[in-house]
Amino acid sequence: MAHVFCGCQVISGGHYDVDCSVEDPLGNTVYRETRKQYDSFTHQADVQGVYKFCFSNEFSTFSHKTVYFDLQVGDEPPILPDMENRVTALTQMESACVTIHEALRTVVESQTHYRLREAQDRTRAEDLHSRVSYWSLGETIALFVVGVSQTLLLKSFFAEKSPINRAAHS
Repeated sequence: MAHVFCGCQVISGGHYDVDCSVEDPLGNTVYRETRKQYDSFTHQADVQGVYKFCFSNEFSTFSHKTVYFDLQVGDEPPILPDMENRVTALTQMESACVTIHEALRTVVESQTHYRLREAQDRTRAEDLHSRVSYWSLGETIALFVVGVSQTLLLKSFFAEKSPINRAAHS
């Protein structure tokens, strides 16, 4: 029996939501959620074999999505051997090692969080950049068309128009 931690988060696309389901090797549904932006769950894997993870985007077929998925199987081994059966107090060196290990685990979790936020923000910035570029191109074309049409209109005001003499042509 293994302890399994699973977490997922939609980084980009649509309304940042996706359907997720997990099935064990016997076909039993272990986890199912719909339209979630992020979620995590813990499961005690009683059955050995291949578990199936399915991320579905059926409800939003026009927007592509990027999903971050984290899977941790098993418990972390103790940093010091025979930690549970220990009767004596930890030495200063052992205590410092345990403290540093816990601090590093917190740093790794924070870095993962910041990487996900950075990926989301980069996607939003790229989307904003493309929208601004298209809008600027449209404004440039509109300004060019307006400038040319105003120049032609202003030129027509100062063009000398000769009166047509119908009597001379008869």
